[in-house]
Amino acid sequence: MTLSLDLLLGFALFALVTSITPGPNNTMLLASGVNFGFHRTIPHMLGITCGFFVLVVAVGFGLGSVFQTYPMLYTVLRYTGAAYLLYLAWKIARSGPVADGEQGEGKPISYLGAAAFQWVNPKAWIMAIGAISTYTPMQGYFTNVIVIAAVFALINLPSVSVWAGCGTLLRNVLRDRRWLRLFNWGMALLLVASLYPLLLESFS
Repeated sequence: MTLSLDLLLGFALFALVTSITPGPNNTMLLASGVNFGFHRTIPHMLGITCGFFVLVVAVGFGLGSVFQTYPMLYTVLRYTGAAYLLYLAWKIARSGPVADGEQGEGKPISYLGAAAFQWVNPKAWIMAIGAISTYTPMQGYFTNVIVIAAVFALINLPSVSVWAGCGTLLRNVLRDRRWLRLFNWGMALLLVASLYPLLLESFS
């Protein structure tokens, strides 16, 4: 089976839904848009998209099978990601007030930091494995992996940009230090809440 137009359209819908729905990346982008503005959040957005592109290619070229052979590695990765997510939640909760113009207290996540985070982001792994296992035909497999990764990246970037844009629109509303603090704590709690499925699985 080749990568037909129908299959590609179905995958595009999958990519859109998984990219634009709430998750750790989009929650952090919303908070970054509020605290730092859209322009300063661009490296964060590009890091997510490029890091995820590399992750999808790596999964397609066999990294996913390593975790099937050594499931303990996947467990270590998941808990490393959970620990890093808690650290990011703490940083968001302690973010400073929005300043005039584009400069705020603290620094947004860098391009490399955002790219590296995809490797410990549980949702990113689920998306990548789902894309490869469900939508990548075996005929012309290696070419199809690149196509799937590229299409995912093209859809992912504008999708995550929506969240940074929404955060930027909220900047004027949240210039009051008290409201901004409540917002940042709310975003931090949402990040922590995203770990609920991991905790539920651990104690089941």
